[in-house]
Amino acid sequence: MAGAQMNTAAQTKLSGSGDAHGEFDIDRLLQDMFDAAIATAQPALRVPQFLPAPPRGRTVVIGAGKASAAMAKALEDHWQGDLEGLVVTRDGYAVACRRIEIVEAAHPVPDESGLQAAQRMLQLVSGLTADDLVICSTCADALAVLRRYEICAAPAAIALLESGSTETLKPDDARLTNIETHLIATPQLALEAAAEKSRAAGIEVHILSDATSRRARHLSVRAPGKQ
Repeated sequence: MAGAQMNTAAQTKLSGSGDAHGEFDIDRLLQDMFDAAIATAQPALRVPQFLPAPPRGRTVVIGAGKASAAMAKALEDHWQGDLEGLVVTRDGYAVACRRIEIVEAAHPVPDESGLQAAQRMLQLVSGLTADDLVICSTCADALAVLRRYEICAAPAAIALLESGSTETLKPDDARLTNIETHLIATPQLALEAAAEKSRAAGIEVHILSDATSRRARHLSVRAPGKQ
């Protein structure tokens, strides 16, 4: 997120930017930045770019997280071939799918629905062959959720997660050597997309961080000649 150190009027003059009369539309720029950032995280726009070719065998989709249902919907809408699967998402985040079952469960503290969904996912991917394809959509990770919501888990569970032995696999994990992985959306991608809109308008951009605990007005983008 970023603000701009400019006056609060809808339009102001900046050298090297704006229309033919030198007028700079701040509202339009901020809207363009917002739209660009959101577009980088929209499953309907991002997921189709990374879909593999259908396999000779089955295609099974599994997933978990608030965005997983929307990702499953985007996959289903663009998939050419047979498809089945199960995705668990947070209560209230379900998206209707025709071939992929969507299950809602509690978040961040898991409940019985989430446990049963996880057990069913294991059954879905059991007995697959080299001709089959598994597509997994996930977001966030267990340790980050525990810390963010200050959930008091058993010390042994925390130690296991911190060891990395059972944490969500990351793209550079050695165990993924023969598995294709894609980061569909990240905060960095969203910030860079918004920054490009500002650069195109002639504004110097400094991305300070992809996370902040302060309000947006405390962050700024400095315009040329402005302090």
